Amino acid sequence: MITLNINGSVVKGLEGSSILDVARSSGISIPTLCHSGALEPSGACRLCIVEVNDGKRNRMVASCLYPIREGIDVYTESERVRNARHWILQMLVDEHPGSEKIREIAGAYGVQESAFRSDDCDDTCIRCGLCVIACKDVAGIRSISFANRGVKKEVTTAHQLPSPECVGCGVCLYVCPTESMERLFAKTRQLAATVEGRQP
Repeated sequence: MITLNINGSVVKGLEGSSILDVARSSGISIPTLCHSGALEPSGACRLCIVEVNDGKRNRMVASCLYPIREGIDVYTESERVRNARHWILQMLVDEHPGSEKIREIAGAYGVQESAFRSDDCDDTCIRCGLCVIACKDVAGIRSISFANRGVKKEVTTAHQLPSPECVGCGVCLYVCPTESMERLFAKTRQLAATVEGRQP
């Protein structure tokens, strides 16, 4: 067991555990979007950011990726953390104003849409990759993947056509932190049903 301090309280956790896991098991809340207990953490959304003092310096880290260490001090709601989290949420709510989940978390931090709000309310995907990983590692299929780069990066199927490989397990829907997989899932199931000669 490793002993550390979170927000001034002494907590213990198993070696190899992340700050996020230990915090949650100790009843300390840290917001996340891209974290799923069934998959390896990726730190894509950065919303679980915390401040860590290891005795040498203070730094900001993604708590889902940072392993606990003996004697470190962790702050989950310091002024520095709240400021960083505010701007992460501001970017997310402006880029994905149609996502109820993002708006819910943003509202808890007093974040509202700004003048830079996107007009595309249908784009609720935060490109965290959970659906892609789950399709490959949990379902054992590769019916979806990332395509393009930069601002055009998206989760899609091969050639942007419904995937006949989709077995309709719904694991992508289960792990998706927003509402973005519903449309793509319906599209892939439609072709799969057509290939099988039945109605979707």
